[in-house]
Amino acid sequence: MLIQLAISRSREYAADKRGALIAGTPAGLSRALLKLEKGNKVYPMNANQATAHLFIVNPLRADAIGALFSTHPPIRERVKRLENMTI
Repeated sequence: MLIQLAISRSREYAADKRGALIAGTPAGLSRALLKLEKGNKVYPMNANQATAHLFIVNPLRADAIGALFSTHPPIRERVKRLENMTI
């Protein structure tokens, strides 16, 4: 299971990188991810464990242990990687 989670997270990071390359800059994607995260906090989404993986932003509130098993990497980590990326 842990390997599957790692693969899922690495795919999301790779998709972020491809998106930034297509856009020509990672800044726009970073801003969009932060807006989605903020929107999810203001207007929580109606999701369950079975459908959570379909969302761009993890719709489930997870404690520290739950976050370890999330298929979604944290938005802050995705943004940090995008900010450190050079195109």
